[in-house]
Amino acid sequence: MSKKFQNTTADYLEWDSNILLISKLYQDQNYKFSLLITLGSFFGVRISDLLNLKWCDILNTNTLNIIEKKTKKQRTIKINDQLKKHIQACYKEIKPQTTDDFIFTSQKGSVYSVQRINVVFKEIRVRYNLKIKNFSTHTMRKTFGRQVYNNAGNNAELALVKLSELFNHSDVRTTRKYLGLRSEELMEAYDLLSF
Repeated sequence: MSKKFQNTTADYLEWDSNILLISKLYQDQNYKFSLLITLGSFFGVRISDLLNLKWCDILNTNTLNIIEKKTKKQRTIKINDQLKKHIQACYKEIKPQTTDDFIFTSQKGSVYSVQRINVVFKEIRVRYNLKIKNFSTHTMRKTFGRQVYNNAGNNAELALVKLSELFNHSDVRTTRKYLGLRSEELMEAYDLLSF
């Protein structure tokens, strides 16, 4: 956990590593954290919005409609078919009492705190030997952003515009900095030089 008023940055996971982690967590019967990382990296929302989700919000539907806790803006998220299958599989294994239950609850029945999730993420990073320095709840959102950007190919600038809107950033420069792209792009300039 970071000290008060200390600036910390989360890193992103490479998509293949992210999917492998989700699969390993599921195989190890850690269904809630498999689902948490899945939803976080497929939806790209903040942890505060994930913790507010109930089963009825994501079961048997094609879209998730939320009001973001931080921005108070409404957001509609598409739930693709592969994600629906993972949601159903986790639901069957977790067996909540009702679909009105919050998804991410502890054994005591209370919704996880962000601090507790970050502690568990540190344990997951070590246990699964993740090649990432700063693995926290924000990693899921950054992983989403990087995957959208990386899959854009020749449409990278359009992807940044879309991500800027999805993340509710004031402009594309903020999104570029958020994803860590600016420094990478600047460093690539040195690779253009040769003898």
